[in-house]
Amino acid sequence: FGRGGSHLTDVRVYNEEVELEVRDPQQDYMLYKDTCAALAKLMEEIQELKAGGAKSVEIEERRTQCSVHFITLKKLNRLAHMRLKKGRDQTHEAKQRVDVLHLQLQNLLYEVMHLQKEIGKCLEFRSQHEEIELVSEEEFFQEAPAEISRPHVTRDDQHQLTLARLDWELEQRKRLAEQYKMSLARKEKIQKAIEQKREYLSSLQPGLQNIMQASLPVQEYLAIPFEHMQKQAEVARHLPPPLYVLLVQAGAYGQACDKNLSVSISGDVDEAKALSRPPEDSQGTSVSTEHSQTLIFFSSVQLDDKRKEMLRRHPLSLCVDLKCKDGSVLHLFFYYLMNLNILTVKTKVSTTTDLSGAVSAGELLNSESLLNCLYASDHGKETPNPANRYQFDKVGITTFGDYVSDLGHPFVWVQKLGGLQFSSGGAQVCSALSASHMERTMKLLRGRLQARLALHKQFSSLEHSIIPVSSECQHLFPAKVVSGLCTLVLVLQELGFVQHVLKAGLVHETDLFFMATVERGTARLRAAVVMNPRYPEVAPLFSLSLHWKGERSGRTDDNLQAMESEVNVFRSELQGPRPGLQLLTNQIQRLCVCLDVYLETESQVCDGSEGPKEFPREKMCLRTARGPSRLKPFKYNHPQGFFSHR
Repeated sequence: FGRGGSHLTDVRVYNEEVELEVRDPQQDYMLYKDTCAALAKLMEEIQELKAGGAKSVEIEERRTQCSVHFITLKKLNRLAHMRLKKGRDQTHEAKQRVDVLHLQLQNLLYEVMHLQKEIGKCLEFRSQHEEIELVSEEEFFQEAPAEISRPHVTRDDQHQLTLARLDWELEQRKRLAEQYKMSLARKEKIQKAIEQKREYLSSLQPGLQNIMQASLPVQEYLAIPFEHMQKQAEVARHLPPPLYVLLVQAGAYGQACDKNLSVSISGDVDEAKALSRPPEDSQGTSVSTEHSQTLIFFSSVQLDDKRKEMLRRHPLSLCVDLKCKDGSVLHLFFYYLMNLNILTVKTKVSTTTDLSGAVSAGELLNSESLLNCLYASDHGKETPNPANRYQFDKVGITTFGDYVSDLGHPFVWVQKLGGLQFSSGGAQVCSALSASHMERTMKLLRGRLQARLALHKQFSSLEHSIIPVSSECQHLFPAKVVSGLCTLVLVLQELGFVQHVLKAGLVHETDLFFMATVERGTARLRAAVVMNPRYPEVAPLFSLSLHWKGERSGRTDDNLQAMESEVNVFRSELQGPRPGLQLLTNQIQRLCVCLDVYLETESQVCDGSEGPKEFPREKMCLRTARGPSRLKPFKYNHPQGFFSHR
């Protein structure tokens, strides 16, 4: 209030925020240190006065000074908090401005991408009339009438010319439709005449049969296959029921659906006649196939002889040949173990080309592992007949897996092809079971052969450090990839950086291990590849270890883990044309691309020294790192050609 009266003449408002603008933080800090020092000195003086028995007046005077210093400290504390709040507010405002600009940038990029897609759609638009094969323009002007061709208009107007040609095409098709109807009428007349002649020929059948009987010596002399087919049918009567069902169903499937499938019988027919009798009609319901021969062991026979008798094969076997378009053939040899009542299979592959070039790919076409896991978890090591376990105990057989190399593999799908099904009532044969599994199994077998041959071809190039990326998959990778494959070898021992994969149960005893090495400059990336037998349905599994300025793995480096995800998690992007036989090649090529991105976006000069970078930046990236883990942009965007984060 003003002096000398009650009117407001001068108002002064104290505001620390205004004072904060003009105060120097450094001076406040020095004031804080001086105040603390003065306060400590006063405390020491008060302690000395109390110890010396001084007057309370002197002590109170120093206490008053201490209170003043405490007030100063409180003020400095408030000013410090206000400065902190102001800094945070300014930081938040700046972050909001950056977020707004980033959102605007993302919106613009999305609009650009949307416009590019729309432009692409417009450029790729194709009208339905372009699929119609029209007559040439010269032929059109020669044959079409003037009211349709209109030369004075269509010669100078391409649009009108196209419409006129379409009108002429419509007129021609109407005329051809009328001719088609007339042809159908003539066809019906001809069919009636054919039926009449067919009836006449049918009346000749009894006479022809007599002629056929009389011509048997001629057939033998000329080696006509008709008699051979009859003999083959006679031999088939001595097959055990499972092999007989397999013969009938495979032959029927080959005639109806697959002309490149053939079935033949081999073995000792005389011995088979002594063992078996003709099977009943396998086209009916399931037929019981209890042991045709009673297994008799004499006490004087040694244990080895008992085992041989237990594992005895039937004298006859089947050979099913599956031929592919490239001339390669998969030979399947089916055997029947009489006393165990199961079917086994052995394989052999014949090709038109030499397959000795790829050393590491030798296991791919190994007859012992070629058909492993044709169906999931079907390893073919143990017998699928539960009764065999008790039979083995009698003769001291621990596991059937010890004999598969000699007897063949008793896969579950082999039993189903023979119509064998095992239940509590014993083994039974059902032809319907064989028919229901025949088509899918044959397609899987042909697919397995094609997949292994494709892998073998890829390994032939990969072992020479050549990554054979097909033309259909070129768009998955940038035009220039600096990192390259150095080696690809088959490994048998377990590697240290894949122990977590083994503990997770992602590797099985039927899988194959390969080691791929990708290099660029001083950096070397080692990739342990786990190859499942069901490739490419089950993709190869990669585990990485990088040797560059130390050793790192996917367990210790988030970016290496992201690289593993690029080939393991996002493998659907690398399938290529169905059925995805180029998957392994594309995965290795993506590893090379990811290694380029990893090295080019990594800080090259860590010690502050001057000089050129070892790995110059060649890949275009929207952001070199993101998030607390500083993940790198490994996703390649085609056709823009830049890398981004997922």
